[in-house]
Amino acid sequence: MLSGILLIFLPLVLGYLIPIKKTNILEFINTQTSRLVLVILALMGLSLAGLDNLSQNLGQILLYTFTFFISISVCNLLALPWLDRLWPTPTSHVQRKLPLIKMGLESAKLVVVVALGLVVGLLLNVDLSWVEQASENILLLLLFFIGIQLRNSGMTLKQIILNKKGVIIAAVILVTSLLGGVIAALLLDIPINNGLAMASGFGWYSLAGILIGDGLGSVYGGAAFLNELLREILALIMIPLLINRYPNTAIGYAGATAMDFTLPVIQSCGGIRCVPIAIVSGFILSLLVPVLILFFISL
Repeated sequence: MLSGILLIFLPLVLGYLIPIKKTNILEFINTQTSRLVLVILALMGLSLAGLDNLSQNLGQILLYTFTFFISISVCNLLALPWLDRLWPTPTSHVQRKLPLIKMGLESAKLVVVVALGLVVGLLLNVDLSWVEQASENILLLLLFFIGIQLRNSGMTLKQIILNKKGVIIAAVILVTSLLGGVIAALLLDIPINNGLAMASGFGWYSLAGILIGDGLGSVYGGAAFLNELLREILALIMIPLLINRYPNTAIGYAGATAMDFTLPVIQSCGGIRCVPIAIVSGFILSLLVPVLILFFISL
């Protein structure tokens, strides 16, 4: 684990304090962030290769993955439809070609990177003791860049506060996800704070896997990555099917990805009125992911 929780928060906060006006600088930061994510995911694969009793650990990863995925998803989907009934959101169905194949390939690319890291680690059979320190150093830089991205995402505090529905959807996802994490922790007989950390990814699978893997080990990191990836895949399936009848449910279940990755699908299927709600909800959850995960793993 990193030497201290303050060391983790520091680059995130420092990045958030930096306003950037030039588009080319933001594009450079976005590109480097994507590259750093791939590097750390490859290192995650290498760390998995260094585990003792790998086959047994893979079984544990899958058990954790599906337990958390089912527990959190059930809690989310039991609560969100009530929000649709109490406070419905108008939608406008727009026929537009969705980039689902491209989006699916982006998700698959990250899985392939982890798998390649695992295969390379198994084939080389070399000392992998350096992997953890390298991951920590790159993680600090990644969090700094993420802080800059969040600050320069175009959302102001006033816009977030004024969009009450986006805030409420984010709050429902937060509470129900943490409840699901507690239930999964009890079922798996693991520490509650570990379950709460696992429940705090909200669909941001790359960052959740990296942070939890660094703080709780490769088994938890692999499970967190797969858990959040499954959430995003299910969200991509659910949005076109549900958004016209249950828009709050579709937007809410997308979690942090409603701000970026699944936003084109939300806009295409639900119309422009859903966009501000999705951006606010996704932004709040994105901001909470590193904060909550780092807080819970430090307990």
